[in-house]
Formats: sequence, structure tokens, C-alpha cells
Amino acid sequence: MSEITSPEAATVSALLQRGMSAHQAGDFQAALEAYRSVLEADPRNADALHLAGLLHAQHGSTEMAQQLIEAALELLPDEPLYNNNLGNLHVECGRAELALASFERAHAAAPERPDICNNLAVMLSRAGRADEAERLFNQVIAVAPGFDDARQNLANHLLRRGQVQQAVQTCIDGLLIAPRNRHLRRILGAAYISVDMQGEAEALYRAWLADEPDSAEANFKLAALTQSDVPQRAPDRFVTAIFDTFAHSFDAKLAQLGYRAPELVAEAVARHAHAPAAALDVCDAGCGTGLCGPLLKPWARWLAGVDLSEGMLLKAQRRGVYDDLTVAELVAYLQARPAAFDLIVSADTLCYFGALHDFAAAAHAALRAGGLLVFTVEAHADEPAEPGFRLHGHGRYSHRPSYVTGALAAAGLELLEQQAVVLRMEAGQPVAGRLVTARRAAG
Repeated sequence: MSEITSPEAATVSALLQRGMSAHQAGDFQAALEAYRSVLEADPRNADALHLAGLLHAQHGSTEMAQQLIEAALELLPDEPLYNNNLGNLHVECGRAELALASFERAHAAAPERPDICNNLAVMLSRAGRADEAERLFNQVIAVAPGFDDARQNLANHLLRRGQVQQAVQTCIDGLLIAPRNRHLRRILGAAYISVDMQGEAEALYRAWLADEPDSAEANFKLAALTQSDVPQRAPDRFVTAIFDTFAHSFDAKLAQLGYRAPELVAEAVARHAHAPAAALDVCDAGCGTGLCGPLLKPWARWLAGVDLSEGMLLKAQRRGVYDDLTVAELVAYLQARPAAFDLIVSADTLCYFGALHDFAAAAHAALRAGGLLVFTVEAHADEPAEPGFRLHGHGRYSHRPSYVTGALAAAGLELLEQQAVVLRMEAGQPVAGRLVTARRAAG
């Protein structure tokens, strides 16, 4: 006998399908209306609650997303898909313990799902439960050898533990299956460089370029490694590709590294600006996911952010503190806005610039009289034999303190402060930097 379906149930099913189709097509409003119609007819429709939650999460309404997915879980508490997506939402919001708990519930209900195993392993790794994480990563790879995310995450996990040879082998094994996987190539290059296997790294980048002659990343990393034809700054395409790729996990990765640049910049603003009175027009130059935004907001009448990565700006938008966010190269952005700002900050962005003179001149032009410029750079020894800036194998530049001072002076900016700081930890070692504050003359 065929199952008898009531007209009401058929209508609800059709509405749900309509919402899913609109959702997949990126039509937010049509999808939302369809899901609402389902819930009006059937308030306990768990699928509609879950899908509406996903829709809100994708458009930055994280509170509403959480409420809806949790409502779906009240109806079906063991549904692995719902628990997994709630875990993803907690990751987006920086709630590591809640994410771990959600992924554990999802895994208990569906231990065979590679995506859930991978998500749980990532959070176990971040929680310091290294052996459990490694076991799960290897379990995923064993049952789904082509699951690239698990190989990449395992390789990064091994690098963080100092198990470089195992990380190298993990990448090589993955590249046998997917020879042009740029994420595995990126990790493998970093692993080679970390143990001074320069020849192997160079061969990797040259093979990458043989497959992708226009790869901005491979060209830039090869220049960094060989110190041949070193560019004055990282190519825009390289920066965009890197940060679009890492936008979804950027904040969590930095938290693991003890990242301090936003707090350091905010402390310098507090020392040199007037008391916070929401009276300044502020530019967050290279704002990324907006980690500086909430710290700068007390000073800002208008808070603008600029970044090359649209993916990063989507995360910044969700913080709800910026009045304007623009996808642009920051020097061109500043040049196009003469005397527009009272304060410009740039936290951990100028490590992708070698030469700083254009940036300093653009900042001078974009500042009003008496305006402040606060930024960080990675630093190397201020010795006469050292170059003003240096591109390292990891793809970032460091600067001599005296070079920074000279670039500011050439632009007509008055140096107020330049202090040695630790920006973050990397491979267990502190990353030395400089926190710099300068002012455009009041007259």
C-alpha cells in the first residue's frame, strides 16, 4: 500500500522544498519566507527550524541562528546534522567549548561521518587533546582518503606539535592523490622551511609553478625563499587568496597563537588620543575580521574598515561595529580620502609590505591636522648591515626600527613612540614586533 499524504503535509513539504531551492540559489528573502510559511503551518518542523537557522547564520544573524538550531535540537536532540551545524556556528562565534560539545554529540550519533569526525578532531586539537585528535584525523583519512580537509588539518596539527617529518609525509601522501592541492602545497612548503629544507621547498614551488605559472602564491614564496626578484610588497592576489581561504577560521587560529596586535594598538590609542568620546573618524586599515573594531569603537564617531579580502570583511560586518567596510588595497584607499580621518590604525597588516614609504605618505594625506597613526610591524635587528626590510620564507616582511622611523619622517609624520613588543607566538617562539605611533603636525 502506498502511504497516504494529507493535503496539509503535501503543502508543507512543497514549501520546505521551495525554501531549500531558494536557499541554494542564494535568494535569502524567498528562502526565509518559505521557511516561515512552513513554521506557521507546522511550528514543530525541525528541518525548517534548522534550515532557517543556517540561513540566518550565513547572513550574519548568529543569535537568531543559534535560537533556531537549538529549537530544532529540542525536537530531535540526537540529530547529527543539527549538532554539527550548531558546532560550526559556535566555532564562527569563538565559543570553543560549546563547539567541542556539539561536535561530540554529533559524533556520538554518527561516528562514521568523515566531516563530523574532522570537525571534532580540529576542536580536540585546539583543546590540547592531541592524541585523540590525531586518532580521529587518521580514522577519516583511512575511510575517506580523498578528504583533503582532514589531511590539511592533520598536517597543521602535527606542525604545531613539532612533528615536522610526520607533517611532511602527510602532505606528500595527500599530494599523491591530489597533486595540485594548493593547501597541501602551502603546508608542505611551510614544513620544509621550518626545518631549513630549502632545496625541497624550492623544488616544491617550482613544480607548483610548472602546473600554475600564474600562481601569485608560488611566485611570491619562491622569491622569498631564493631572495631573487623580491617584490616591494606582497602581491594583492596572494594576500586575497590567503585570507579568503582562512577567513572562517582566522580568529580561532590567532587565539591559539596568543595574538596581541589589536590590544597593543588599542593601548597605544588610549595613551595618545583624547579620552574615548565617540568623536573621531577612524580607519582600520587592513581590518581583517574586525578584531580591532570593538576596541576602537569607543573613540569612533565613524569607523571605517578596509581590506583586500571580501571573506574577512564578511566576518567583520558581523561584529556590528563598523559604519563602512570596503574591499580595496589600503594605500589606494587612503590616497583617495584626503584629510578624511583623525585616527588610522593598522594591526599586523604591514608585515605584507616591504617598502613603507607609500603607506606612510598615504596615511599622512588621509589624516587631518593633529591626526594619529598607530600600527605594528614585525621587526629584525637595527644593525647597519641589515636591510631596511626583509622578506622571509614564510611570506612576511620584517623591518628595521630605524627604517620605520625614516619612512615616517620622509612622509612628514612625527614619531611619538616606537616600542618593542611580542605580537604572537609561532612554532612555540615569540614573534618580535614594533608598536609605532606617529602624528601629523597640527599646523
